[in-house]
Amino acid sequence: MTSSQALGLVKNELGDYEFIVAIVIWYEVLFTVNLLSKSLQTKDMLIDVAIEKVQGLISFFERYRETGFLQALEMAKGIALELDIGAKFPEKREIKRKKQFDENPDDTSIATQSAEESFRINYFIPLVEQAIFSLKSRFEQYKGYQNFFGFLFTSETLQSLDNDSLRSSCDYLESSIMDRKPGIDADEDRKSDIDAKELYIELKLLQDFMPKENMGLAEVLNFLKRHGCFPNASIAYRVLLTIPVTVASAERSFSKLKLLKSYMRTTMTQQRLNDLAIIALESEVSEKIDYENIIEDFISKNTKRMMLFK
Repeated sequence: MTSSQALGLVKNELGDYEFIVAIVIWYEVLFTVNLLSKSLQTKDMLIDVAIEKVQGLISFFERYRETGFLQALEMAKGIALELDIGAKFPEKREIKRKKQFDENPDDTSIATQSAEESFRINYFIPLVEQAIFSLKSRFEQYKGYQNFFGFLFTSETLQSLDNDSLRSSCDYLESSIMDRKPGIDADEDRKSDIDAKELYIELKLLQDFMPKENMGLAEVLNFLKRHGCFPNASIAYRVLLTIPVTVASAERSFSKLKLLKSYMRTTMTQQRLNDLAIIALESEVSEKIDYENIIEDFISKNTKRMMLFK
């Protein structure tokens, strides 16, 4: 029975031209998403670069929605030819509708769709639309970061602002990172990490003080550290650089938790769990540590240990 079911699945489903087209489409979608996902998980990924990559992927899917189906058909025809499969969509039985008494017998207003066009409308278009919608909804928060910190992304963007645009951007940034305590009205005690007026003066001076070549976020922050006279600007750039691009590192931390705190380690303290988690997450660093000096230092702090290991 199992052999018969497998044979029927291969002949009727996996060996079908429609299935090959679907596989080609899914490969294009998942391959491009995987490239972006791996790129966003790199340790040196910055949020301005991440925004550009996500917008580029959305633009790719919008173009793919218009032209991708024909490209998938061409690729699927080549695969079907190699596998000796007919490159044709299976024709479905036409459902005949009972005509009403007041309809014209020659009425052809309801046009029948071909199997290929039906597959494009009912399968390809919804799949690509769902990919575009998922990207836009998942990375919606990036737009908020771009509205708050967009004028700080590059030195070229900062130097291109006039006085009014720079002042309004500083005011907006101060209000966006302002600490709003629950139960306190908007006009009452609220604190912000930066002062908009002082930040405006610092950035105004920084526009003429920075080199003319375009610098990224990390380069601008290193430039500010070398001079040490831009406290508000340094805070703004540090906040921007600490915004997480993805939650991949946090997810990996939770996956390590089950390996560290098992049922046999239920009495483990929080400090020990934190230490073990750091060692597990930073395994590349821990493998380079010379443990002999650490062991000797540990033994030397207790007389009984020194006698035991002599």
